Amino acid sequence: MNLFDNPVIVGLAKQLDSAAVTQRVIANNVANVNTPGFKKSYVSFQDELKRALNTRAPSLVTSNPRHLGGKVDINQVRPRVVQENGTAMLYGQNNVDIDEEMVNLAANSITYDFSVSTISGKMGLLSYVIRGGR
Repeated sequence: MNLFDNPVIVGLAKQLDSAAVTQRVIANNVANVNTPGFKKSYVSFQDELKRALNTRAPSLVTSNPRHLGGKVDINQVRPRVVQENGTAMLYGQNNVDIDEEMVNLAANSITYDFSVSTISGKMGLLSYVIRGGR
């Protein structure tokens, strides 16, 4: 059994990857706020994760083949950048709303901080166990 194949750790690592991609996409949107005809993008990760979890019922991690269940395979979940073509702020201009981008940036920062602190706590607990409780 691999300690780092835990679905929670894998999911948090994927969330960190998604947050990094989201940061780059938001930065690109903000950089092009005054570019005529520019179409903003967003990252679709939560939808991909939900779809992956809904295709297979979440199960328990097993350590023995006689146990019931099995781990959730979320290794195929990847953040996907989607361009939003259907909207425009004004005719002939782009569709970037700077206020919306700032809200997205704040939400992404909170998600990133939560993921880092959770993974750090899991690794700290693992380190504590490896050190024998010292």
